[in-house]
This record gives sequence, structure tokens and C-alpha cells, in this order.
Amino acid sequence: MRDEAIGSELLAWYDANARVLPWRVPPGSTEPADPYRVWMSEIMLQQTTVAAVKAYFERFTTLWPTVSDLAAAEDSAVMGEWAGLGYYARARNLLKCARVVVAEHGGQFPDTEEGLLTLPGVGPYTAAAIASIAFNRQAAVMDGNIERVMSRLFCVEEPLPTSKPALKAYATRLTPTHRPGDHAQALMDLGATICTPKSPACGICPLMAGCAARKQGVAAELPRKLPKKAKPTRLGYVYIARRTDGALLLETRPDKGLLGGMLAFPTSDWSEAPTDTPPLNASWYDPKLEVRHTFTHFHLRLALRVAEADQDATPDRGAFTPVAQFSPSTLPTVFRKAFDLGRGVTVDAAGAKS
Repeated sequence: MRDEAIGSELLAWYDANARVLPWRVPPGSTEPADPYRVWMSEIMLQQTTVAAVKAYFERFTTLWPTVSDLAAAEDSAVMGEWAGLGYYARARNLLKCARVVVAEHGGQFPDTEEGLLTLPGVGPYTAAAIASIAFNRQAAVMDGNIERVMSRLFCVEEPLPTSKPALKAYATRLTPTHRPGDHAQALMDLGATICTPKSPACGICPLMAGCAARKQGVAAELPRKLPKKAKPTRLGYVYIARRTDGALLLETRPDKGLLGGMLAFPTSDWSEAPTDTPPLNASWYDPKLEVRHTFTHFHLRLALRVAEADQDATPDRGAFTPVAQFSPSTLPTVFRKAFDLGRGVTVDAAGAKS
């Protein structure tokens, strides 16, 4: 099956079966895609599912309908709306990028891969996606779905991630000058709905006639992957202090590092042997409860500590936030878990459970 035939079959399938997504224009539409919405969706979709992103995307674009609106937003407002979506460096880069686009590009996104790569938080995949989808550039987009389709279509036995250059070469070869954005989105949809990681639906695939892995009976086995290293486990303490008026002790985490810029309960260091360093001189109660959470590169277990603080208590770090100004939804998931765990624990000023 020639490359041109693969492209034609793929676009014909996409025209009839494209997923309806809030950031897309219909396939073959004469209406150009909005670069801001394409960029926003691609940043949100990094290591996150379409189902999880939809509500966040619609809320963000309602609150901040243009890149200028987002650039002018308060950091805390954006970080709060992002809470729960994970990978919080993306939210920080979202703001940085919006402000660079406004300050250095007059509120217009660069229309080439090279120009897009100069923006904060925009890597090769995102640059190619924006260039092809929003600006009709002949750019080869590579995400996990497309890597899987390429590995099967051309029967690439070399495991990921070492096979990435070969897969990119195949994707580049297939990328057409006509409707390159639709071509990229068609490959994404094909991987998400038919050429799935497990039990691919080869019998209804528009590219089945040209799929080398299907012919060899190994489609479901590809792409092969090198064994993953076991994730280490880090330990720590999370401190929930309530003042007598109900205010909670919270802090904004440093901009650099994991969960940077996010609202959080104070914690100790996260390590194999953490130091118990409460943020406030109080009688801390140990309810024998533990928060467990998994990040990309490690598992985290935080031992819960709870205290009832005096009205005039002065913390070493963070500040007490009145109940009326606090919403658990603004916390990252690991700290929402701590909040849910801790709100069922009551202690008196002496640290005794009541």
C-alpha cells in the first residue's frame, strides 16, 4: 500500500469518524483552528486523557477566552483551576507561554515549528501539533497513539524508546502537504479508537490492507517496550493545623520543584528517612493515618499529623486561611487526599483526640 493511498484512506476514515472535541474544528473545515485553543488542549493533554481534559479545557477557555486574557490572569487563579489535572509544571508554563506570546509576539502564536519551539513549555510534539493543526504546516506529529500506529503499520520490532527516531521517520514520510493537521488528528483518533494498546480492532481499521504487523500476526504485540525501572518510594509527614475559628494552615509551594506554585498543607522533606519538622509549635496528634499517592517517578507516603492551634498562633511557614476563603478543589490531588483524611480527625489544644 503506497504512502499516498495510506493517506487517502486515513483522511476518508477521519472525515466520517472524527471524534468531536471542544478544541477541534470539523475535518476538512474551511474555518481555521484557533492556535490558542489548539495550544491549550495540547498542553493539557500531555500525559492526561481526553476524558479528564474536556472539563478543564472548557472551564479555562470560558474564564480566559484569549491568550491575552490568560496572560493577565492571577497566578493563583490559574493554579487553582488547574488543581487535580496533575503535572503542575504545565500550568506554570501555560502562564509563562501566554505572557511571552503577548509580550514578544503581539498576542499571536508563531506559525512555524521553529518559532513555536522558542515558547516556554512547548516541545517538539506540541510545536508540531500546533503548526500542523492551527497553521496547516507539513509537520509530523508524534504522540503515544501515533507511535503505536507507526510501529504496527511498518512492523517496527525495535522497542520503545529506542525506536522513536525510526517511528518519527515513518510519520514524516507519511505526512502530506494537503490537510496535514487533519492527517495528524486522524492518526491520533485511529490510535485512540481502533489501533488501541490492547486488542486492536484490526478488522475495521482503514489501514488494514497496508499494515505489516497485521500481515505478520504481531499487531497486538507492538510496540515493544524496554522494561521499566521499579519506582522508588519516598516518605514524609503532612501537617494539618486548624485554628479555633476553623482556619487552616496552608502554604504556597516554591515555584521550582514538584507541585510548584500550588496551594498545599505544609510537609516535611520527602525522602527515605524524612525529618519530622512541624510548621508550628503545637501539640501534634498522630492519628496513625497515611496519605498515599503516586507521581510519575516515585510513590509517596505521607504520615498525617493534626493539631489544634491557638487563635494567635504564629506558624514558621505558611499562613492560616479562613474557612470562607478555602476550597479543597484548589489543592493538588495528594493534598486533597490529606484534607479528606484529616477532616475526620478532631483534637484538642493538648493534642488529645476528642
